Amino acid sequence: MLDDPSAGLLGFDNVLFPVGDLGEAVAFYERAGFPVAFRIDELGLAILKIGKETPGVLLRVEDGIVPRTPAWPAPRLWLEVRDARAKGRALTAAGVPPLTEPFSVATGWTVEIADPWGNVVGFTDYLKRPELARSS
Repeated sequence: MLDDPSAGLLGFDNVLFPVGDLGEAVAFYERAGFPVAFRIDELGLAILKIGKETPGVLLRVEDGIVPRTPAWPAPRLWLEVRDARAKGRALTAAGVPPLTEPFSVATGWTVEIADPWGNVVGFTDYLKRPELARSS
């Protein structure tokens, strides 16, 4: 444990996902419901908004990244939604196939997707534990 309180954790900044093609990545995440906060093609960067928060998902083009199936276990970013089963239906309708059917978790339901480079994002709700859910 750190003794210096100024060195403590304050919260999330951005979550970085390496991608092989910025245009393809942005199109994938837009179909999945992520608004683009900004995009700088010459740097191979885009930031996707997550709710009302300033931090987001940072897409960064990396040399040598090729499409792949996500490994298991692989790191996962889970984001809160109102209804994960409804999100799963919306993803399918938008041409973004979930990795599996929505599955039950302790607080509600979760559905996961993977981008072409194997980055996994889950959408989870708190329908079983609404007292833990965000209020807005």
